Amino acid sequence: MRRRLHPDPMVRRLAGITLVNTVGNGLSLSVAVLFFTRVLGLSAAQLGLGMTAAGLCGVAASVPAGRAADRWGARRVLVALVAAEAVGTAGYTLVHSYPAFVVLACGVSAVDRGSAAVRNALYAEVLPPDRRVAGRAYLRVVTNVGICVGTAVGAIALQVDTRPVYLTAILADAVSFTVVAVLFHRLPDLGHPGPAAPSVDPGTEGVRPGKRRNPALRDGPFLVVTVLNAVLGLQFAVLEVGVPLWIVQDTDAPRITVAGTLVVNTLLVIALQVRATRGTEDRATAARLCGRAGLLLAASCLVIALAHGLPAIVAAVVVLGGVALQSLAEVLGQAGGWALSYDLAGERDHGAYQGVYNAGSAAALMAGPALVSTAVIGFGLVGWAVLGAVLAAAGLAMGPAVRWAGRRGGYAEGR
Repeated sequence: MRRRLHPDPMVRRLAGITLVNTVGNGLSLSVAVLFFTRVLGLSAAQLGLGMTAAGLCGVAASVPAGRAADRWGARRVLVALVAAEAVGTAGYTLVHSYPAFVVLACGVSAVDRGSAAVRNALYAEVLPPDRRVAGRAYLRVVTNVGICVGTAVGAIALQVDTRPVYLTAILADAVSFTVVAVLFHRLPDLGHPGPAAPSVDPGTEGVRPGKRRNPALRDGPFLVVTVLNAVLGLQFAVLEVGVPLWIVQDTDAPRITVAGTLVVNTLLVIALQVRATRGTEDRATAARLCGRAGLLLAASCLVIALAHGLPAIVAAVVVLGGVALQSLAEVLGQAGGWALSYDLAGERDHGAYQGVYNAGSAAALMAGPALVSTAVIGFGLVGWAVLGAVLAAAGLAMGPAVRWAGRRGGYAEGR
């Protein structure tokens, strides 16, 4: 156990916070649908519409949350957002009408996505540049472990299947957010340099610090990388929505294969994510990792599609093989994407850049399920082939986008 602990004390502290947070998240995610439908009495259509509205609020919240981190410090803003999420999560137990649910879901989603952007900015503040990506990889491994533990506890709640147990699970998640807020508050405020100095870019002279236009929104190469990373992020909708629907509707594979895909993905991410970050200090290497991720995702789509029409056991093996390819792509793409999000931003305006980058990821998480379930599953083999081509193109386009950033004469490094 001691050998598995990270040697950096700051990463160890962040890992402890992450573990508490993700155990609560895993518990909540495992019971959320049944809580909303059986306890709150929402229909599937109401739940889907409410969560779509909440997703839009989450996308919109990322950018201003990041700017707030630059102005007031990531740690301070993060504590406020996580505390607000604790209150909002507990508030679900008091909801008695659909409009109240939609308003509360939008608020919780906004602070959740905002806190994700600010958390990434905090990592940039408290971790040295050469250890940020490796640190995030370690934290992602901890995230997977925490979600597994939380999901296992949630399975017990699902088995008991009573209103008091569901309410207890939601309140336990709220308590976990409260603990996380306290732990973040206890972190040393090491990295915040105060309000950013006026930008040297044209058109910003005479503008007060904190009132400048968002530099990330005016950084063309960074915006292109953000969009490409969002496209690669559709892989999560493939795993969570596309593969289960494909298994149940279009293959003869046993339904337990759905659980097997999640096990394969989780184990491979835990085993390989830290190793995948090696060499990502170089932006060209990070871009190549994204390109390889795109190609692996394309291969994964084709393999999964081939399961259609095969005998049950063979179909299950083929699907699991496709998910294994997707998992390898995931660890490579995440490592490369993290590295580029920090490298192209330079050492200023971490909140602004992480806010924009996180907004792209949040948009993919919001739109992905509907896109995959209609445009991919609805068209069968052709849908899988088109999706694979799009993912491969997005990954391979990272290289030219990063070279474009390099031709800008060290813009990011000079900010």
